[in-house]
Amino acid sequence: MKDKKKFKRVKAQRRAVRTRSKMFGIAGKPRVSVFRSLSHIYVQAIDDNKRTTIVAASDKEIKTKGNKTDKAALVGEAMGRKLLDKKISSIFFDRGAYKYHGRVKALAEGMRKAGVIF
Repeated sequence: MKDKKKFKRVKAQRRAVRTRSKMFGIAGKPRVSVFRSLSHIYVQAIDDNKRTTIVAASDKEIKTKGNKTDKAALVGEAMGRKLLDKKISSIFFDRGAYKYHGRVKALAEGMRKAGVIF
């Protein structure tokens, strides 16, 4: 049982490294990283040169009822607005080890709806 959990975690880390190896965020075009837990979703824009977070958003800021996918779309729109307020219109979307499906896809579409290009 323990080995199976370790194996899953190692494979997820490999997928994340493979995804991140293709992108490098700078101040003008940051890497937007997604973290999805069982109950929440978090997103942050990262400047890899300075190793700092430019802006961040999560569904804890959203005070609406609904399912997790709807909340993820609202988080994407909020993140898009925050990026546009910082005059950032183009990003690299880092989905990490997650599939581009469900909540991650809804978050990305929410950011596109706000006007962010990727």
